[in-house]
Amino acid sequence: MGEASSRIGTSARRIEDAALLRGAGRFLDDIVLPDLLEATFLRSPVAHGLIRRLDVSAARALQGVHAVFTYADLRPLMTSDRMPLALPAAGLRFAVDPFVLAVDEVCYVGEPVALVVAQTRRIAEDAAALITLDLEPLPAVVDPVDALAADAPKVRRECPDNLVARTRIDYGDADAAFAQAPHVIGQQFRLSKGGGHSMEPRGVLARFDEAEDLLTVWDSTQMPHRAKAILVDALGLSERQIRVLTPDVGGGFGPKAVFHPEELAIPAAALLLRRPVKWVEDRFESFTATCGERDQVWTMQVAFTQDAKLLGIRGTLRHDHGASTPYGIALPYNAATNLIGPYVLPAYRIEIDLCMTNKTPSAPTRGAGRPQGTFVMERLLDCMARKLGLPRDEVRRRNLIAPSQMPYPIPVRQRDGSTMEYDTGDYPECQARALKAAGWTDFSARQAQALSEGRYIGLGLANYVEATGRGPFESVAIRIGPSGEIVASTGATAQGQGVKTMVAQIVADAFDVAPQAVHVVTGDTSATHAGLGAYASRQAVTAGNAAHRAARLIVEKAATAAAELLEVSRDDIEIVGGACRVKGVPEQARSLGEIARALAGTPGFALPANLPPGLSVATDYMTAGLTYTNGTHLAEVEVDPETGGVTILRYVVVHDCGRMINPMMVEGQVIGGVVHGIGATLFEWMRYDAEGQPLSVTYADYLLPTADVVPRIEIHHMESPTPLNPLGVKGAAESGTIGAPSALVSAVEDALRPFGVTITDLPVTPPALRRLMRAAAARSAA
Repeated sequence: MGEASSRIGTSARRIEDAALLRGAGRFLDDIVLPDLLEATFLRSPVAHGLIRRLDVSAARALQGVHAVFTYADLRPLMTSDRMPLALPAAGLRFAVDPFVLAVDEVCYVGEPVALVVAQTRRIAEDAAALITLDLEPLPAVVDPVDALAADAPKVRRECPDNLVARTRIDYGDADAAFAQAPHVIGQQFRLSKGGGHSMEPRGVLARFDEAEDLLTVWDSTQMPHRAKAILVDALGLSERQIRVLTPDVGGGFGPKAVFHPEELAIPAAALLLRRPVKWVEDRFESFTATCGERDQVWTMQVAFTQDAKLLGIRGTLRHDHGASTPYGIALPYNAATNLIGPYVLPAYRIEIDLCMTNKTPSAPTRGAGRPQGTFVMERLLDCMARKLGLPRDEVRRRNLIAPSQMPYPIPVRQRDGSTMEYDTGDYPECQARALKAAGWTDFSARQAQALSEGRYIGLGLANYVEATGRGPFESVAIRIGPSGEIVASTGATAQGQGVKTMVAQIVADAFDVAPQAVHVVTGDTSATHAGLGAYASRQAVTAGNAAHRAARLIVEKAATAAAELLEVSRDDIEIVGGACRVKGVPEQARSLGEIARALAGTPGFALPANLPPGLSVATDYMTAGLTYTNGTHLAEVEVDPETGGVTILRYVVVHDCGRMINPMMVEGQVIGGVVHGIGATLFEWMRYDAEGQPLSVTYADYLLPTADVVPRIEIHHMESPTPLNPLGVKGAAESGTIGAPSALVSAVEDALRPFGVTITDLPVTPPALRRLMRAAAARSAA
């Protein structure tokens, strides 16, 4: 590089936005192919039942219908009875992979039973309404605690019981810690979390080309290479016969990382019909068919000293896992490990039970269990502060891990077998900056003044950490042809978070060009040999470092070739403006396109410097370990005690994700995460009745945070670069979600201190707050 400053760390404009803002994005439902057919699914209307009769004859007879498929129709195409989704997990007692379509039992409302393919979606839906489905109702299980009772009905008849997995975390001597503790507090928490609810729902389009012997699948997925691997396994095809692409994807947030039955059923239908088939989820299906998070019940105790030092935490976590295991057991384990947070916790024991229920299968949404674990710890710390009569910030400060203790190992085994270890960060400074930015020291006076005016305001805080950059790898390939165009292909996938800009910015930095000069290809299994995709706040770490490595390898090759062509030493070459030139003699230069042409070879002549042909490289970046982002959130709220309504007055975040590639995009990710957290705390509640019928299946019943309730969110950055990767970066996409519920509930509880309210459950709806206030008043009166 020449004298130009690094492009990494600048708020470059996103290269994706020009097309999206002009309506030129290409989402799955924008793809129209010749002879395209459209599909819909008949789904179970009950939470649990036996299929006594399934008659599709009337549907098949409807004009415009091309096929109606049941499980029996699709099974001959597949290599096994169930979808091969099982992920390795030591605590799994038995795997419950889903069926592509229900066989003889339905286990949740929304489970697909039959697939209708027709000329149009409207005809397909009319045909689905003609299918006769006779069901014998079976008892439904809807509560994860009740599911473990000895006399509980089975969620699935073939399973031995409802305890699908059991695992634990156990380090230190928890019993001794509690035996010697001067203070012990116990509390139960029931935490509900809903779905991802991305702007674009799920969708799949598949086409089989007989001439190419190729099944092409367009899928709004976060993990196209995993989708391809499952299709290869399930359909018995070879890797060369399947290509999976993600078009523009309008948000993922976790559920699109899960491979759902529709993603196998639609390609199977395309193979059988030899016609392209498309299915796009409707919003009712978003609530009933798409995986999301459900209830967690924590029964916990904390032991601590008179000077507010943590001695130990112990308890149980009962996790509602829904009706199958489409994504392993990572979600509750994440929650349990994230409880530790940025604090010194000498002893910790928790038993984790994954309980099957007759609900849509559970899988991660943004935060993936971490907001719940953080919530439990932060609530316990607030209980400690109240018990000891200490300020909430002081209790936290006394327990925060000091920067001098970094790297800080914690004796917890992670799912890859490694030991949990925080790499970098200054947690006390992060909290101190957040307190100052939010006016913590001045707040008590403002609160007293507001109370004198009949207003109830409160200020809450929360600290958190997040494990990011989960491996084991990500891939990037860069190629430059004689035209000079720089093309970077990656196994990373774009969901709207700016992955193409991130990769382009890193590659552009190496070649000293504008990010717009780099063409980035994401989410195409034919463009990269392997990839893992979008989950666990990982792509800046994994794909970013892969792009950095690949670009530096090409820079070195181009510079070596240029030195040969210009007859100078390699040390005399610099790269400026996308050209290799002689230092101090800028007119002596070769463009990257000219170097690529020379390396393409001429028959009978040697390549420059005897280098391998072509100006391209493919590399995989293998992670050295998880790297930990951290932050502190403060929320100021006002509560109307007459209605239970909560107004967020101010929100402050101090956030540390290591070295930032693009601060503007980091802020966008953190703000988006906070908004998700606001929704999970105050609005979103996926409710079911006692029979397993979902009660929140429209956005009139399931509320999302809107512009009128979201305040201006102030972001303050710290940067603690990690030594675990060359760029020093950490992930950021989910962290905003993690601290929000804890900070908001702490603030609401602070506002209602005159009423003696203690909040243990999520979400905190106005009726729930009114019930808590009435219960507190009754206790006070007694």
